[in-house]
Amino acid sequence: MRTALLAASAALALTLPLSAEEAAKPAALAPSEIVAAAPKSDWKAIPAEDLLVMTLAPDADGKPRTVVIQLMPAPFSQGWIHNIRLFARAKWYDGISVNRVQDNYVTQWGDPNYDNPEATGKPKSLPKGLKVMTEAEYIAGVEHIMLVGGDRYPVSHEPHIDHLNRDDAFASATGFVSGWPVGVQLDRGRFSKRDLRKDPQLEVRSAWPTHCYGMVGVGRNYSPDTGSGAELYTVIGHAPRHLDRNIALVGRVIEGMHHLSSLPRGSGDLGFYTAEEAAKRTPILTVRVASDLPAGEQPRFEYLSTDSATFDRYAEAIANRRDPFFIVPAGRADICNVKVPVRRVAQ
Repeated sequence: MRTALLAASAALALTLPLSAEEAAKPAALAPSEIVAAAPKSDWKAIPAEDLLVMTLAPDADGKPRTVVIQLMPAPFSQGWIHNIRLFARAKWYDGISVNRVQDNYVTQWGDPNYDNPEATGKPKSLPKGLKVMTEAEYIAGVEHIMLVGGDRYPVSHEPHIDHLNRDDAFASATGFVSGWPVGVQLDRGRFSKRDLRKDPQLEVRSAWPTHCYGMVGVGRNYSPDTGSGAELYTVIGHAPRHLDRNIALVGRVIEGMHHLSSLPRGSGDLGFYTAEEAAKRTPILTVRVASDLPAGEQPRFEYLSTDSATFDRYAEAIANRRDPFFIVPAGRADICNVKVPVRRVAQ
């Protein structure tokens, strides 16, 4: 018995230093903890002119429902965004409805009598001054340099493409432009031999927004129609990246996404509500550009700069989760898994 006790004590003594050493190691931070610790300087304000405030009819319990959409900055989709602001300022969106909810795909809203297979009435007249875009405008030519191997190459124009990742099924690379996820077409031939030795594909030939969860796009008919902005949708399921460069993306939902993702699914083709399901349509009461609201009612938001040191750590932590729940770091992350943090700030 005494021998057994001595052996157990010796084993315990051998394990104690190891346990103490392990306990001394700082726990790896989760992505949310990295974001929470970001300094104020790493956050960028979203202009009120780039925010849409969409008010839905109250839910079944009478609770208000508001959705805030951030519109995309240049160089992407500016013709459609011009139209969307025009629609909102003409109050054209007031009184439209959610007409389509397709499971694991999109929620779409617009005039129920416009391009709707179950339409029964006359569509609303469109406001004057709408722009007509071509399919070429789904893609933006970008003559800027991205971060490569931690080095920033000097360029004459903003924005930069941050966090270049060449491991993607739908583009030669992906990254972020001013906080937005994009696909990138790379090319050779613009830079010096010294730069090309560092990286043989430094030139960005073009870039386009990616269909990630919560992104907002413009409904359209068959080509060559590109849509005006009268019909909009948001992605509520697995990222349909095959739509990239085929439809205009104009923004993303930054608050109230649950109000759109939890709506009843339509049983008609493509998730449209049938005539018998008309009661399932969610009315949209108003849509306003935030800068047009009284100062005290304008929502204020910031996004974490994708050009910041905090975002570097955040993106790396998503690709290699080392916080206690995880066992094996993935070693990579899809562009749509690296969601750019956005936060509401006090008035």
